[in-house]
Amino acid sequence: MKRPNLIFICLLMLIVMPVTARNATVIKVLAIGNSFSEDAIENNLHELFQAAGRQSIIANMYIGGCTLERHWKNANGDIADYRYRKVDVNGDRHQIDRMTLKKALTDEKWDYVSLQQASGVSGKYATYTPYMADLIKYVHSYAPQAKIIWHQTWAYAQNSDHKEFPNYGRSQKAMYDSIMSASSRVLKDYQIKTIIPCGTAIQNARTSFLGDHMNRDGYHLNLIYGRYTAACTWFEALSGKNVIGNSYAPKGLSADVVRVAQESAHAAVQSPFSVTPIR
Repeated sequence: MKRPNLIFICLLMLIVMPVTARNATVIKVLAIGNSFSEDAIENNLHELFQAAGRQSIIANMYIGGCTLERHWKNANGDIADYRYRKVDVNGDRHQIDRMTLKKALTDEKWDYVSLQQASGVSGKYATYTPYMADLIKYVHSYAPQAKIIWHQTWAYAQNSDHKEFPNYGRSQKAMYDSIMSASSRVLKDYQIKTIIPCGTAIQNARTSFLGDHMNRDGYHLNLIYGRYTAACTWFEALSGKNVIGNSYAPKGLSADVVRVAQESAHAAVQSPFSVTPIR
């Protein structure tokens, strides 16, 4: 009796296997961040992946206003100083207080781990060293399979009263230009291949009819369309799929606002360091 042809059996299994099982690869993302990563990934990103047929696990290591220096001190001292917020494959949300970076990095087999600088010094490249090199080494020691990515943050609103806005002459353009310079340097200096250009996406959206209303307090994002724009940027940068036309949008957004958010994100992924006018 002849043995069944192995290729035939494999093809047969693919035919009868449910589509959901064939597409069951879960994208796993961990942000080592602060309130700006909270704005960008804790809402909408899971739903955008879901609408595109992708499962995801999305987590954020949160400390408000946390700098790279503080992240490194927490890592080096194994300090349980974070709120660990996690969105699982079903979209359910979990929070663990008093979390360490080591525990978070080993909680899942992460595909991506993002780093970012605190917003007020995000355009001051001198504040990145030596902490970037130390953090990258630390992440690789506990999550060697993970790809390190850079979360590019956004400039403040023109009327922002943030205490660090005077560092940029209270100029949104000066702050944006400084962030672009710093984020492009960090890619080059640390051989980071993937950037999430939220700073440019938000600046793109500001050229539209939305104007300089992307923030709720002068620096954090508007809870609906501001956060949605950032999440769209993360989605396209990580999935490689054009976010324009994705069927998910938060309830209450008009078609025109959804269009601006998606087009702003798409243009930013295509041109991460320059503004694209959105009509």
